[in-house]
Amino acid sequence: MERKKVAVLFGGCSTEYNISLQSAYSVITHLNAELYDTILVGITRQGNWLRYYGSPEKIPDNTWMDSGECISAVISPDRSIHGLLEFHDDKVITTRVDVAFPVLHGKNGEDGTLQGLLTMAGIPFVGCGTLSSAMCMDKDIAHKMAGLAGIKTPASIVLDQKAAEEELLPLTGELNCPLFVKPVNAGSSFGITKVMSKRELPDAVRTALDHDCRVIIEEAIEGFEVGCAVLGNESLTIGEVDEIELNQGFFDYTEKYTLKTSAIHMPARIDRDTAQRIKQTAVVIYKALHCSGCARVDMFLTPEQEIIFNEVNTIPGFTSHSRYPSMLKGIGLTFEQIVDRLIRLAMES
Repeated sequence: MERKKVAVLFGGCSTEYNISLQSAYSVITHLNAELYDTILVGITRQGNWLRYYGSPEKIPDNTWMDSGECISAVISPDRSIHGLLEFHDDKVITTRVDVAFPVLHGKNGEDGTLQGLLTMAGIPFVGCGTLSSAMCMDKDIAHKMAGLAGIKTPASIVLDQKAAEEELLPLTGELNCPLFVKPVNAGSSFGITKVMSKRELPDAVRTALDHDCRVIIEEAIEGFEVGCAVLGNESLTIGEVDEIELNQGFFDYTEKYTLKTSAIHMPARIDRDTAQRIKQTAVVIYKALHCSGCARVDMFLTPEQEIIFNEVNTIPGFTSHSRYPSMLKGIGLTFEQIVDRLIRLAMES
C-alpha cells in the first residue's frame, strides 16, 4: 500500500508554542514509517510558516528553525493543490498532502482558524472541525452549549474590555468567592487568577485581558478536577478517568507541566459507578460541542458527587506522558495506536 503523506503542523503564533513543540515531537516519532511519509511544517512565534527538512530531534529544544533546513511554505487554500506551496528562490514547488495532523495548542491552532484553512484546502485533518474547535476554545460558548445539553456549569459572568472597574462589584454581586478570572479564549491556564476577595478583581481582570479581549469570571467549584479522553467520530472510545490532586493553589501553567505540588492519578481514585457517570457526561459534552477525532473533557467532581463541566481541549497535550494518551493507555491503547487511529479517523470523515 502506498504510504500516505501526513503533514504535522507544530509551533504556532501562540503562548503555547513551546508546549506544541513537545507534543509534535512525540507525534512525529510515533508515526509508523511503513504507513506514513511525514511532512513537517513549523510555524514560528511570529507566524512565519516553514517546511522543515531537518531532524525531529531539533524540534523540542526550538533549534529547528536555526538549522538552515527550512523553506518558506504555506498551505494553499486552492483545492487543486491539496497541500503545500514551497517558495524557493527560483520556483514554487507544490507538495500534495493526504492528511494534516495539527499539533498546535491554543490560539491560531486550536480555535478553528487553522481548521478553517484546512477545510478550504480540502485537506482532511486530525481532530475537531472548525465550528467545534471555535466553540470549545470559547469558555463562555462551551459552557452555554453544555448547559443546553443538561450539564451543570459554574456560575459565571462575561466581561469585555469596556467594562469599567466600578462595574465589577455590581456585575459580580451574585457570585461568591473564591472566584476564577480567566481569558475567554486561552489555553494552558495562561492569564488565569484565583481571587479570594472581590477587591482583587481589577488586577485579575487586567491580567486576563492581556490574553484575550473578553474575560469570564466564575465561581470556584469545591472538589477536584477529573478528565476523560474521548476518541472517535460516530463510534466513540472512552479512556480511563484521571484525577488532579492539588496541594495548594490551582492547576496553573507551572503545575500542568512540572507537577511541583500536585499529582495526577490515573485511574482516578473514585468508585466504578462514579467513573461511569463521568464517562457518560464526557460523551454528552463531546456530542453537544460537535467534537470529532479527539478531545479531553475536563470536569469537576464535588464532595456531593455532582459532576460540573469545566472545559474541552480539542488538541490536548500529546507528549508520551500527557494526560490524554495516558488515559487511553489505561484501556490498552499504545501511543502508536492512538496516532494511527486519529489519522484513520481524519481520512474517514
